[in-house]
Amino acid sequence: MLRWTVIFLIIALVAGAFGFFGIAAGAASIAKILFFIFIVLFLVSLIAGRGWNRS
Repeated sequence: MLRWTVIFLIIALVAGAFGFFGIAAGAASIAKILFFIFIVLFLVSLIAGRGWNRS
C-alpha cells in the first residue's frame, strides 16, 4: 500500500509541474485529483500500519 502512495505522489508531482508551468492546461486538474487521492491513501496506510504493529 505504501508503494502505491509513493507512485501516486510522483504522478501528482509530475502532473502538477506540467499543469502549473503551463505545459499542459488539463494536467492541473489531474494533479489536484491525484493529490487528494495521495492524501487519502497516505492516511489509510498510516492507519493500517499502526493497526498491524500493535501485536
